[in-house]
Amino acid sequence: MASALEAYQTDLIENAMSVNALKFGSFTLKSGRISPYFFNAGLLSTGPILASLSTAYADTISKALSASELPEFDVLFGPAYKGIPFAASTTIVLYTKHSIEVGFAYDRKEAKGHGEGGMIVGVPVEGKRVVILDDVMTSGKAVRGAIDMVRRAGGNVVGVVQALDREEVGQDGVSSTVHEIEGLVGKGRVKAILKMRDLLVWLERNGKQKELESMRDYWDQYGLK
Repeated sequence: MASALEAYQTDLIENAMSVNALKFGSFTLKSGRISPYFFNAGLLSTGPILASLSTAYADTISKALSASELPEFDVLFGPAYKGIPFAASTTIVLYTKHSIEVGFAYDRKEAKGHGEGGMIVGVPVEGKRVVILDDVMTSGKAVRGAIDMVRRAGGNVVGVVQALDREEVGQDGVSSTVHEIEGLVGKGRVKAILKMRDLLVWLERNGKQKELESMRDYWDQYGLK
């Protein structure tokens, strides 16, 4: 398990909890698993929490670039709808805090037949290196759709950055959605602000023993070892 948390990770955990975007308890997932925690990125919708989230995304990206864990890129892509404000605000923080200048694009749910038309809005992705932002990857359906869309528009997806990696095995007890997506964008190129192990560290540091025990039991059963 991780032994240290970055300031931006702690800040995001605590801000997400303050708006109930991150909750500990008992929650039935679409997979049927009973999870001791739940993350709802749709509730990350206030000024302070968007500032916290975009800073965490930008710090995670900057750190990965510095460590050569992500290649340099040209466009940050935010899948509709939740990904749009996340990518827009992160693009700003990348520039103002890290002097990293990239474009921003997102998709429409339905193609537009007039004006600029097409499915993608923002800077053109054709011939560009693209990083996709995601909230939480479960089956990976949404991020696979985003990868396909960018590729059809002529872009090259070189990485994915999640808000939270649940670090779980699939229904077969072996597979990992993250590893499957890395097969599409490159090994080690799916990054995350937070992982389940980071939540364990935070709970332990803050004396949340009941929640910690439930999380450890869940990790023992479903965690990606």
